[in-house]
Amino acid sequence: MKDNNYEEVLGVMPQSFWLASTENYNFPALREDIHVDVALVGGGMVGITTALLLKKEGLKVAVLESDAILQGTTGHTTAKITSQHGLIYDKIKGQMGEEKAKQYAEANESAIQMISELIEENDIDCDFSWQPAYVYTQSDAYVQKIIDETKTASALGIMASYLEDIPLPFSVKAAMRFDGQAQFHPRKYLLSLAKKIHGDGCAIFEKTKAVDIQEGAAPTVITAGGNKVTSSYVIIASHYPFYDKPGLYFSRIYPKRSYVLGIIIKEKFPLGMYINAEEPARSLRCQSFENRELILVGGEHHKTAHGKSTTTHYKNLMDFAHETFQVERIFYRWSTQDGHTPDGVPYIGQLAPATPNIFVATAFHKWGMTNSTASAMILKDLIVKGENPWAPVYQPSRITPSITAAASFVKENVDVAINFVSGKLMSSTPEIEKKIQPNEGKVMEVDGKRIGAYRDKNGKLHLVDTTCTHMYCELQWNDAETTWDCPCHGSRFSPEGDVIEGPALEPLTKLN
Repeated sequence: MKDNNYEEVLGVMPQSFWLASTENYNFPALREDIHVDVALVGGGMVGITTALLLKKEGLKVAVLESDAILQGTTGHTTAKITSQHGLIYDKIKGQMGEEKAKQYAEANESAIQMISELIEENDIDCDFSWQPAYVYTQSDAYVQKIIDETKTASALGIMASYLEDIPLPFSVKAAMRFDGQAQFHPRKYLLSLAKKIHGDGCAIFEKTKAVDIQEGAAPTVITAGGNKVTSSYVIIASHYPFYDKPGLYFSRIYPKRSYVLGIIIKEKFPLGMYINAEEPARSLRCQSFENRELILVGGEHHKTAHGKSTTTHYKNLMDFAHETFQVERIFYRWSTQDGHTPDGVPYIGQLAPATPNIFVATAFHKWGMTNSTASAMILKDLIVKGENPWAPVYQPSRITPSITAAASFVKENVDVAINFVSGKLMSSTPEIEKKIQPNEGKVMEVDGKRIGAYRDKNGKLHLVDTTCTHMYCELQWNDAETTWDCPCHGSRFSPEGDVIEGPALEPLTKLN
């Protein structure tokens, strides 16, 4: 690893290009009880797109966002509008059958067209461009898998072709290309849609955290401020379901983090979007940036709060960038996380059989641009028509009779129980003041109690209880983003203990 790459990466403060290049609209907070047809919890791509489609059907909708809309996972994506989700189609066919694989293909291909139509219909300037999408391998072990995936995808109606080389400046063992794919600036697109939702009996409320749902014929969302939103239907689009009583999603979703660098290179980037099939993951695409090309180098995913120092993942991506291109400068770095299911397919539909008027859309496996849009189309149909042709493959209550999926579930969740108590038996570490340097965080033990300690750049020490307030797992320090992260369900907290990302609703206990 090159020392200059280490300094180059850590010298850039974490910031998403999508957030840095757009401004917020500052929608109001909810200050009173209201009644609407549909209440949507979560102001990301699912919430905004679904709200727009429902409003176009004549329904009154309210979107509730705990912070500001489109700043979570939607604001930290690589923004590939593609139905190529790694090697997914042959997997679904093997686990669920060809009909379900076809439903998944049609849903995501239709989502690409829906985004294109909404951009054209609303005259949105969001850097949209049609691009081929490639998945490639440099490992012999994945050649046959890519051959099989190409055959399956083609049989399902996708424009897929098998290749033995790609336009990137390195050799590959095999590759697959999907035509008719696209990319864009997600916040420019979605902020434009958001403006069309607010008004005429519909509303977007920011700084409005949903904390509970009262089930029934007219389900009611309760906010942290004590206000109530009563509706005929509730859609939970909060990334990780904040309300989980009937669905037990905490036992069926595991979170993974991934990383992105935004760099400038000397050479011209080839047309297309790229991702490899093997580990470690490597993703590439370009984005217009100040009359130049900003290359997004992504990958390095791992289960949240697991593994080595998180700064290492940025350095690994920078090494890959230098090995592949003539890098001039790194402008941005950011990370994000997404939920994963044992079978690789998101949960979209009724939260549980016992709650027919409460819906959920979650766990997109890092492929949220098309799956979010497909979610909106499915949920709109389920509310307006009572059915949708793609809904069966995404059904949240499904049981996948697959040994592979079951093995994946056990592998990814075996440490959840461990992390309820891990770290409680630690060697005594006295004199915290002498042990923590500026911009450093550590888990320490004082008088038999596990404490999270962080000293900010001004020298102030922040001490918190490292027990997650969601389901009491033990948090780990994330040195790349300076956050406390939960290894069980992905909740994240600031150094001061405030909730950054759910499912946790309550802050950490402060100890100083």
